Amino acid sequence: MRILVTNDDGIDSIGLHVLARHMCAHGDVVVAAPDREYSGAGAALGALHLIHPEVREVQVDGVPEVWAVTGPPGLCVMFSRLGAFGPPFDLVVSGINPGANVGRSIYHSGTVGACLTGRNGGLSGVAVSQAVTGFGIEGQGWDEMLDDQHWEAAAEVADVIVASLVADLPASPVIVNVNVPNLSIDEMKGWRHTEIGTLPPRAMATADLEPIAGHERAYQVKMSWGDEVRLPEGTDGGTIERDEVSITYLSRILPEPRNDLGATDDALEALFGR
Repeated sequence: MRILVTNDDGIDSIGLHVLARHMCAHGDVVVAAPDREYSGAGAALGALHLIHPEVREVQVDGVPEVWAVTGPPGLCVMFSRLGAFGPPFDLVVSGINPGANVGRSIYHSGTVGACLTGRNGGLSGVAVSQAVTGFGIEGQGWDEMLDDQHWEAAAEVADVIVASLVADLPASPVIVNVNVPNLSIDEMKGWRHTEIGTLPPRAMATADLEPIAGHERAYQVKMSWGDEVRLPEGTDGGTIERDEVSITYLSRILPEPRNDLGATDDALEALFGR
């Protein structure tokens, strides 16, 4: 069993190191992660002809093979599928992300995006994120707020999920989006399967343009954050708020039948003359 471990917070993230060491109990682990912060990158690969990606070998205690890549997590996974880091992998494990990836933040999450990229190549994936006490905004957590993260607890939850997948990998690849409260295992109230909500626990509220002194027609974007909201029970975000582990299986992007776009159909018929 070969397991690729990656993240979107960069190769120096404590959460990545803790997760990778735990994954060594389940197979041969290779870490390939961005050389810097790529939060919010989604499943992006980047403009390869412009960024000219590079890879360098680095050291992480307790992990036998570790690579830093000058690109987002999706690119790390793509390179692994193409053989850059040795024989084919069986599973992608991404995280531990500081900040819950729930609700709409899933669309932008590099943590989840790595697993989406893996599934495109036929690999199952586990995306592991942990709430940041008091300030988990849109799937991100600020460095100064991470001193009290219960990384080991999140890794223990990941252990259980990965062990079950490794024991019986599904024939059709799956993505398990795991969100863990920032608590010890004893303090957590359990777990549940959840639906994807529409909002994260706290969202961006406004974005205003402020002129940059000395730079004509240039502006700095000043953002403000909304208040924390109580999310519905049974959703991924609401479950985290209630100190439970949220487990969500993410589907593929599938076409949705539409029968109410007659005007669009007519316009296309006119364009193509048929």
